[in-house]
Amino acid sequence: MKTPPPFLQKARQGTLIRVHVQPRASKERISGTYGERLKVLVQAPPVDNKANKACQKLLARALKVPRSDLVLKSGATSRQKTFLVEDLEIETVSSRLKF
Repeated sequence: MKTPPPFLQKARQGTLIRVHVQPRASKERISGTYGERLKVLVQAPPVDNKANKACQKLLARALKVPRSDLVLKSGATSRQKTFLVEDLEIETVSSRLKF
C-alpha cells in the first residue's frame, strides 16, 4: 500500500479526514490541499452550522457514503475540522477522494 495523504489518519472506528473549510465559496468542491488538510469549498455561510452540514454533505457524496457515516469530531466553530468516516478503510477513502 502506498502512503496515504497527510489529511487522512487511520482510526479504530474508520478513517479521520482533516479538512480546511472555506465558506461562502462561489462553487462547492474539493479543491486540493491546504497545508496538511483537505481543502473543501462550500457555498453556505459559517452560521447556524450551515457550513458544517454543507461540508459533511459534500464529503459524503464524494466518498459515496450516507451523511450519517460522517461524524464531525472537532472544529465545529473553526475552519479546521476533523471528520470521522465510520467503517471505511483509509485506502478506500484515499481512492475515492479525487480532486
